[in-house]
Amino acid sequence: MKNSVIEVKDFRKTYGDYVAVDGISFDVKQGEIFGLLGPNGAGKTSTLECLEGLRAPNGGSLRVADIDPASESRKLRDLIGAQLQSAGLPESITPDEAMKFFCAYHNVAPRFDLLERLGLAEKRNSQFYELSTGQQRRLALALAVAHNPQVLFLDEPTAGLDVATRVELHGMMRELQAGGTTIVLATHDMAEAEQMSDRVAILLQGKIVNIGTPLEITATGAGLTKISVRTQASSLSVSGITFPAVSQHTSKDEYSIYFSSDIGTTVSAIIAHIEAQGDTLIDLRVERPSLEDRFLEITNAGVAQ
Repeated sequence: MKNSVIEVKDFRKTYGDYVAVDGISFDVKQGEIFGLLGPNGAGKTSTLECLEGLRAPNGGSLRVADIDPASESRKLRDLIGAQLQSAGLPESITPDEAMKFFCAYHNVAPRFDLLERLGLAEKRNSQFYELSTGQQRRLALALAVAHNPQVLFLDEPTAGLDVATRVELHGMMRELQAGGTTIVLATHDMAEAEQMSDRVAILLQGKIVNIGTPLEITATGAGLTKISVRTQASSLSVSGITFPAVSQHTSKDEYSIYFSSDIGTTVSAIIAHIEAQGDTLIDLRVERPSLEDRFLEITNAGVAQ
């Protein structure tokens, strides 16, 4: 079993009387991509900032690569990379200058190849304020990974990025993971979290309400499976037809759509009906509840299921 690179125990963060994070615990294994999900104000950014040594916790303990971020922040710097929601770079600095500065700080050679890979080669000598939002975020990512960190923190990394750059970012994440880098990903993009994360933790009002692999989380709760069926003679479009385990039924674009709590029972009954009517099946699609469906179910209910 892989060792835990990040250990969070009874972590608490407050701002005056406001409780941002209320006694959460989790760990992240070496080489794991761990997603932190939650609505605005759930505590994701506060958790990341304390793990990065930017803020001090008000309770509990945090360890990153066996380092206390609050008391050993300088020692932590060379081991972690962080792409924050706001880069915080001077407006007049150029990508070329920023790369030289950050790499000198970490005592590594400048990684100008990352600027090219992320579509910034033509902007190397442009000032930071002249870059678009997407270009600024691409630069922040390049700086975060230039020193090959042991642990990488990404806070909404794909916000403002075009599709091609998102694909490039995900490819870089996979490469870093293959090399042993541990990644903590805070995102509002449920599809991204489901695609990229080995495990996710869902935060709500400062507490973890669910944690597990995306498959484990989507397999629980009241989520119904969507079954879309199209036949040659539209035998399913006749009113009054019912099938077992179906709680909702609708039609769209020549498809009969059923929401079932028991896939096997429903699909078997539908196929039997089509055959009995002498009809021909053209298309049948089964879609499990997505992580976004489950996330909305949890956050709307306000409690873990």
